[in-house]
Amino acid sequence: MNSALSPGQDGLSWRTAGESHGSCLIALLEGLPVGLAISEDAIRSELLRRWDGYGRGLRKGFEKDELQILTGLKKGITLGSPLALQLGNGDQRIDSLPNLKAPRPGHADLPAALRWKTRDLRAPLERASARETAARTALGAIAKQLLAVFGIEVGSQVLSIGGIPFTEEAKWKAAVDRAREDGDSLGGQFRLLATGVPPGLGGFAQAADRLDSRLMGLIGSIPAVKAVAIGSGSLAGELPGSQFHDPICLESGSWAGLGRESNHAGGIEGGLSNGQDIVLEAVIKPIPTLRQGVASVHLAEMAAERATYERSDVSVVEPAAVVGEALLALQLASVLCARLGAVSLTEMRARFAQLGQEESPKDWPEDIAGLD
Repeated sequence: MNSALSPGQDGLSWRTAGESHGSCLIALLEGLPVGLAISEDAIRSELLRRWDGYGRGLRKGFEKDELQILTGLKKGITLGSPLALQLGNGDQRIDSLPNLKAPRPGHADLPAALRWKTRDLRAPLERASARETAARTALGAIAKQLLAVFGIEVGSQVLSIGGIPFTEEAKWKAAVDRAREDGDSLGGQFRLLATGVPPGLGGFAQAADRLDSRLMGLIGSIPAVKAVAIGSGSLAGELPGSQFHDPICLESGSWAGLGRESNHAGGIEGGLSNGQDIVLEAVIKPIPTLRQGVASVHLAEMAAERATYERSDVSVVEPAAVVGEALLALQLASVLCARLGAVSLTEMRARFAQLGQEESPKDWPEDIAGLD
C-alpha cells in the first residue's frame, strides 16, 4: 500500500502497478468523496509538467503518457468507488531489452540481485525505475482538484541544480551541458509549498498518524531523493530554541485570530498542521545511470567492470519537484478526507465550514469535559 495507512484508518489509499518498459502503468485511488468533478485535461497537464526540465533524456521525445480513466466516474463525476487509471508506455520492450551485466551503484540493481539471488538485473530495474512516478503524478493531479475545492493549493520551486542556485540559469544549464558531455549526472534541491491548509490535519495518537512523518516518508520515496526537511529543519540543529520556534501572535484573518511571526516549523507542529503554509525541502542525488559508468563488477565473470549504461536523463531535479507536488497533494487530500469524512463533497464542504476559522479561543470551553 503506497499510502501511509489503510482506507479504514485514513482518508485515501492508493497503489500503482506497471513496469518501465511494460505495456502500461496502472494507478488505483480509493476514498474519494462522491460528487467531485474530475478534469482529465488537468491530469494530462501535470503529466506534461513531469516531462519538463533541462537535462531530460531521449524518452521525453516519444513518451506520450496516454491517459485512460477506467473506473470510478460517471459523466466525469466521482462515484465514491475506487478510481482506476491507465497510462500507456511508449516503449514496451520489456521482454527484448538486454540484461545489465554490471550493476549500477546507487540503483536497485545489486541489492535486488542479492535479495533474489539472480543476475537478471532487468527484472528489478523495471519497477524500481522512476517511470513509476508518472502514475503517482496522475493521482496527485486528482488530489489537487479535490484540495482546490477547499482553497488549498500545492506548488514547488527548484532551489539548485549541481550546487548552483536555480536563479543563475545560465550557470546551471552550462553545468548540465558539461555533465551531458562528460557522461555524468547532477542532483539538486527543491522546495514544496502548500497554502490554505487548515490546522488540525494529521495526528499524534500513534506514530503513523503524524503528518510530518507521513510527508517525509512519501517525499523520501521519490527515486534519488536522499534528504527531506520540513520548514527550516535543516537548520534546527544549529539554532537555539529562542530563534527556531515561531512566536504566536494575534493576527486578524488567521485561523481563530492567531498567527505566527515566522514559519520555521514549516506548518507542522506535534504531528498536526498548524494553519500556516506547509513547507518541505528535498535533496535529490545525481541519478545513478551514467554514460561514463561507475566502477562495478561483471556478475557473471566476477571481474571489475564499469557499470552498464541504460538510456537516462542527466538531471531530474525539475521533474522530481513535480512528483513531490503530487505526493504532497495526495497526503494532504488524504488527511483532509479523514478530518472531514469523505462520503460526499457536499458533506465535506459543510464540515469544512465548521472547523472554526472565524471563531475565538476565548469562547471555547476551558476543560475538555466541556466539549459536547
